[in-house]
Amino acid sequence: MSRTFPHPLRRAVLAAIVGAPLLSSVAPVFAQAWPERPIRFVVPFAAGSGTDIVARLVGAKLAAALGQPVVVENKVGASGAIAASAVARAAPDGYTVFMATQTTQASNAGMYKRLPYEPIKDFEPVTLLGTIPLLVVINPSIPANDMQQLIAWARSHPGKLSCGFGTGAAQVTGELFKTLSKADILLVPYKSNPQALMAVVANEVGMMVVDPGPSLPLIEAGKVRALAVTTAKRSRVAPGLPTLAEAGMPGYELSAWYAALLPAGTPAPIRDRLHAELAKIVAMPDVRNTLGAAGIEAASSSPQELSALMSTEMQKWAVLIRNAGITPE
Repeated sequence: MSRTFPHPLRRAVLAAIVGAPLLSSVAPVFAQAWPERPIRFVVPFAAGSGTDIVARLVGAKLAAALGQPVVVENKVGASGAIAASAVARAAPDGYTVFMATQTTQASNAGMYKRLPYEPIKDFEPVTLLGTIPLLVVINPSIPANDMQQLIAWARSHPGKLSCGFGTGAAQVTGELFKTLSKADILLVPYKSNPQALMAVVANEVGMMVVDPGPSLPLIEAGKVRALAVTTAKRSRVAPGLPTLAEAGMPGYELSAWYAALLPAGTPAPIRDRLHAELAKIVAMPDVRNTLGAAGIEAASSSPQELSALMSTEMQKWAVLIRNAGITPE
């Protein structure tokens, strides 16, 4: 004996059957229509930061490629958590792009007991945009020309050396330096890394660990002195600087990165279109040269590779934070 579905269920099943081929045809059309209005790049740190440099350069190229304006919005505060949570809550329509870093997607998870966003679940990975070393810089008034001299001076002047930071990742780098150097160093928070760097210039604090973007011009002008890089190998950005391992601090190995993310739930065709455009942009010789001059090595990845990187980095920074003796706030 044949059976029939209850009337409402029958309608739902038929709608699913009839609509299935339509959905597959609608998605490409949706992607082709995007973008129909300006796109917003949300930057979690201040103007002049490395993240801001990447966003403005890439945003200008993307605007030209897509024929729609790209507006860069700096939402500063809480080590990038304010910006990240705003993007996490944004409509998943492809018009809000997050300029993420290892701070927002990795170290923050270990720095705070509760974040107003989920670094993995709340975002749709698009592509890596660049990687950078971090530089140890000091005010020139400190009598140190290398890391050994800086550590010796800090140990012989307990509490006199202060280290500025403006992001969670920068705090971890400072705390890790304090732990490994076995020196009495005071960590001083600032709203952003550029502000902390200006504090080093003004001799409000003695040192910080910072990305090359805002610091290279100050190094060249003699406003701050660079002593080492935090990467495992010497960097092409500053080939004359030793690694911290070479300088006598084995175990101190850190690097930073920038990436583009979308709110979770953004349709895959839009994500894929944005990925394709951004990958082309960071491969452009003029973009690579401009970023290189700012100490940033242009890079791209698949969304899947970026997802794996974020997961690995979150675990790595959790260990670093524990080793640095930081208690989550």
